[in-house]
Amino acid sequence: MVKVAMVQMDIEFGNPAKNFSRVGEALEQAKDLGAEVVVFPEMWNTGYDLENLPSIADRDGRRTKTLVGQLAKQLSLNVVAGSVATLKDGLFYNTTYAFDQTGKVIAEYDKAHRFGPMQEDQYVAAGNQPANYEIANLKSASLICYDLRFPEWWRTAGTKGVNVYFLPAEWPTSRIEQWEVLLKARAIENQAFVIGVNRVGDDPNNHFNGHSMAVAPSGEVLANAGEQAGITIVEIDQTAVQKAKQLFDIQNDRRPELYR
Repeated sequence: MVKVAMVQMDIEFGNPAKNFSRVGEALEQAKDLGAEVVVFPEMWNTGYDLENLPSIADRDGRRTKTLVGQLAKQLSLNVVAGSVATLKDGLFYNTTYAFDQTGKVIAEYDKAHRFGPMQEDQYVAAGNQPANYEIANLKSASLICYDLRFPEWWRTAGTKGVNVYFLPAEWPTSRIEQWEVLLKARAIENQAFVIGVNRVGDDPNNHFNGHSMAVAPSGEVLANAGEQAGITIVEIDQTAVQKAKQLFDIQNDRRPELYR
């Protein structure tokens, strides 16, 4: 059993200093709650303040890697650090980092599918590589928000063997029912746990009402964080993945030559 903390937080629009402070506090609180893995929402350093990325994006992720890495080591925590706005090689990205409990970056993923209605495609470059890694003995993959709507991408990550998918998000209230349905679907069809961590609060154009969820391979909702900021602890039992695949293994029964 692995204890995972879903950090459902408000994000201060365009204010990295405030948001880094909140993340530091949340890591300490999660440790006190007995968490082994801590997961944050999408773009928590800046929110979707895309017009101001030249002045507020995290250059090469240095600030994120320094703060989260130091706290992960100090608190002996594994951290799936949501995602942050980064500037790398002259381009902006929506990037997630995963840290082990020594503070080492063990995975980096740039969001592959950019969300046009929030103008992400106009400001942010797209990633092209999935992120598979092991954290707290969990075979894992990271995706980000809009990636939830692209099951082919989940299958691509799943070919390397995944027990837990982590999905940070800024998913607006107006489509929250779709969020819940799609999280369940991705868990069922991939026979894996899905940890979806959404934000709460407001930016200039959207309202966010959380509903961070942990879903088992069966589609059972293990935890729903509701609509308030806070930390929700859920226990992951990896044997549920093996039990699901003993009945039938969807990944092995695929016929990729047909899917064109």
